[in-house]
Amino acid sequence: MNANTKKTIKVTLIKSLIATKQNHRATVKGLGLKKINSSSILEDTPAIRGMIKKVQYLVKCD
Repeated sequence: MNANTKKTIKVTLIKSLIATKQNHRATVKGLGLKKINSSSILEDTPAIRGMIKKVQYLVKCD
């Protein structure tokens, strides 16, 4: 698989982390998101998909 053919996902934080569980905050940090409206482009892997599913109420995927 070439480096040019890897699929990616753009993840954007759309809600605040205030009053969320500590492990959900850690997951958002692991996705590379810090502030509201910050975005991160990540590889489309099962691990990343699982992290997104865990905090789907906080993020938006494109």
